[in-house]
Amino acid sequence: MHHQVPPPPPPGSEGRRDPHLAPDPSGPHHAPGPPPPPAATCSHWELDLDLRHHIQHCACTCNHMGYGNYMDYQLAKQCCHVYQNQPGTWNTTCLSELGPGPPLPLMNGAIRCNGQGHALLARAGSISSYSSDGDKRKQLILSACRALFEVTVRPWCVCMLCVLVCVVALLMLWPPWQHEPPPPHPRHLDSLEQRLDAVAVLLSEVPLIDGHNDLPWNIRKFVHNQLSNLNFSLDLRQVEPWSKSNWSHTDLPRLREGLVGAQFWSAYSPCGSQFMDAVQVTMEQIDVIRRLTEMYDQYLEFVTSVKELEDVHRRGKIASLVGVEGGHSLGNSLGVLRMYYDLGARYLTLTHTCHTPWAGCCLGTEEMDPPTEDENQGLSYFGSQVIRELNRLGMLVDLSHTSVRTMEDALNVSIAPIIFSHSSAFALCNSTRNVPDHVLKLVALNGGIVMVNFYSYFITCNQSSSLEDVIAHINHIRSVAGEDHVGIGAGYDGINSTPKGLEDVSMYPHLFAALMEDPTWTEEQLKKLAGLNFLRVFSTAEQVSLKFLLLN
Repeated sequence: MHHQVPPPPPPGSEGRRDPHLAPDPSGPHHAPGPPPPPAATCSHWELDLDLRHHIQHCACTCNHMGYGNYMDYQLAKQCCHVYQNQPGTWNTTCLSELGPGPPLPLMNGAIRCNGQGHALLARAGSISSYSSDGDKRKQLILSACRALFEVTVRPWCVCMLCVLVCVVALLMLWPPWQHEPPPPHPRHLDSLEQRLDAVAVLLSEVPLIDGHNDLPWNIRKFVHNQLSNLNFSLDLRQVEPWSKSNWSHTDLPRLREGLVGAQFWSAYSPCGSQFMDAVQVTMEQIDVIRRLTEMYDQYLEFVTSVKELEDVHRRGKIASLVGVEGGHSLGNSLGVLRMYYDLGARYLTLTHTCHTPWAGCCLGTEEMDPPTEDENQGLSYFGSQVIRELNRLGMLVDLSHTSVRTMEDALNVSIAPIIFSHSSAFALCNSTRNVPDHVLKLVALNGGIVMVNFYSYFITCNQSSSLEDVIAHINHIRSVAGEDHVGIGAGYDGINSTPKGLEDVSMYPHLFAALMEDPTWTEEQLKKLAGLNFLRVFSTAEQVSLKFLLLN
């Protein structure tokens, strides 16, 4: 076999020949090599791994700097014999331990064992030329053993392979991006009872907050604010005069059945009291709300902040809040407004069904004439001052009952989110009490909320309506303003025509059960509708007030 002249060794490599290599027959002063190492060292391998890989795969016939070529590295797989000595024990014997014997046959440069040729990397110089000399034969066998042990699978390789297999299997069975499957959508619940159970769970997690209830005015009408003549813990549908009135929809048993978490009670004075005793009437209405709450403190608790509201809901009570309905109740005084706040009022409806000297209502006059262009339909300078003072106090601006121009002006002035405590969508019922689409978009920009009213004349513009009609208004406001800007403000006890299926305060769960059947409503969106949206608005107003305090 022809060998090319090897290139000179790298500088500094002279005299560093591996002592285990066979003597170089081409050297002028070669000496006999040392005896082969014992069989226990057969697993050592001293040839550079890159060079071994190159020689194994290189088809050229060069000598590779004295290390031979791939034909010189064909050895037998059976150069070492593994056998079972005793049950459970294994021994390894290299051929170098078998003693002298006939030379192994070579064919095309490979040792033939049992008639088969096996290609293994051997050590350089181990079989580059065959000799019957005993030392060379032993050196040949030793190199073969080393080659065999070198390619034996090492334990760390096995460990790495096992780890890799486990990781791949884990990723296939449970990829990190795969979350636990979401709970089935409530619409998959088969029966109304199952959906109502789901609503009960939902409203135990998030308070159902209603933006407007006129019960305090009915207490004034029916019992003249004498709470000793009212047993609020009874079903008032069975008690006169409440049972005979179309304006009565609220009592404690039905509030609890309706899973109400927080209720804004209206401190209302009629427009006829403007410039007369509106302030006194409003103060008396705040008083009756607070006394009613204290009298039934087992179930009700007066609150004035988001934190208090959430704490009361966690304890299973109904949070009671006050909203002053009608800007005429201020008597044109910011001092009165501040006193209302100190008494616990947390929103002011800028107008009712009459103009004030500083804000226009949704009706031309109290007699419901259409508005005229020459009337003050927006905010005056003092009206802007009222908005700023509400922002400073952390008291919500309520735009229900106001004119469109007042809505626009207030949205332009207020730096805190506004509310419509009990209004619906003008696009579905063109009552001036409802909110036009362009204002809905302004509400979204402001971060406010429209709390849908249940009065049939504001839902269908006639005396009959249904739960589905209310849902249509909720869906419209959600589609125009967004899911973060819609809530509930039924207006019970201040309306005399209610939707079928939402006859009183006990029916709120049926509204949410119906929405659960709609695949476009998720559980999180239902929570926003119930109370999370209002809590966000209320919390933001508190933060704005805190900024005013810090600036001062």
